[in-house]
Amino acid sequence: MTKNTKDLLIITLVGLIIAGLIHLYIVLFLPHSPGGEWKEIVISKGMNFKEITATLKKEGIIKWGYAFDIFGRTYGITKKVRSGYYSLSSSMSMIGILRTFKKGMIIEYSLTIPEGMAIEDIAEIIDKVGLAKKEGFTSITNDRGFVKSLGFEAKSLEGYLSPDTYLIPKGMTSKEIAERMINRFREVITPDIEKRAKEIGFTISQVITLASIIEREAQVDSERPLVSAVYHNRLKKRMPLQADPTAIYGIKRLNEKITKKDLKNKSPYNTYRIAGLPPGPIANPGFKSIKAALYPADVNYLFFVSKNDGTHHFSRTASEHHEAVIKYREKKTGG
Repeated sequence: MTKNTKDLLIITLVGLIIAGLIHLYIVLFLPHSPGGEWKEIVISKGMNFKEITATLKKEGIIKWGYAFDIFGRTYGITKKVRSGYYSLSSSMSMIGILRTFKKGMIIEYSLTIPEGMAIEDIAEIIDKVGLAKKEGFTSITNDRGFVKSLGFEAKSLEGYLSPDTYLIPKGMTSKEIAERMINRFREVITPDIEKRAKEIGFTISQVITLASIIEREAQVDSERPLVSAVYHNRLKKRMPLQADPTAIYGIKRLNEKITKKDLKNKSPYNTYRIAGLPPGPIANPGFKSIKAALYPADVNYLFFVSKNDGTHHFSRTASEHHEAVIKYREKKTGG
């Protein structure tokens, strides 16, 4: 082989290598179609990588299916793609799409459930966010078979849907959303909480029931243990709890105004008519109210009345309470 031939072969080889690197750069780092529309691509559970590649090719997200399959294997994600909805576009580079799959960057919604909401209110939030229909969530959380399958001896999941901010993947069912909230509840109810409940002679269901009432009555954190003390003291003396929110549970929205007529409702939850705790929670309490239910303040208060500013006046006797009611009622009416 002559020197000229060798030089020609070297030049050709270098040229091929350069051409290959340029092609590799184009395939990996340049978008298939700049300005392409964004699409929601569903990766179902059980889809293999070849099916994923075929889906992306069909939707026009990628151009070179063979290359995507090869680099997917090189990237080590062919068996690890998270199922769900992905927002993808042909304006993305192949490496960008592969990274999206590697990180499992599915479409998720931020769902914030405030403390003290009832199931119906939570269902409305879920519906407004667009995750699931209100009716579907309400139905599954009141399904006794489903409730029992989760280990709860209750007629619904009221009280056990832990308030928190959740990242919920698009496509998650009402059942799966409820299970996510129950899992959070199980994290909140630690062995220490279970131990403390036994120390005060309460079941976890009773703790959550009392905590739900405290959640609806106390607006200021510092008052939660005081409100709790009032109810613990009443339970010990076998006095009716007379908690206003219990009178309207299942009849009116908890955030609606409570009237004197409501206090006479013939409801199994109405603590003006029943003795002791109601048969279950009336809302979904946060950790602070659960803690307050477990650790009431060491006081002998038996009554409290709203001061019309979010706080309460606490009293030890009926006569003190009566005077406080007159005082703050006059202030409210401007007398």
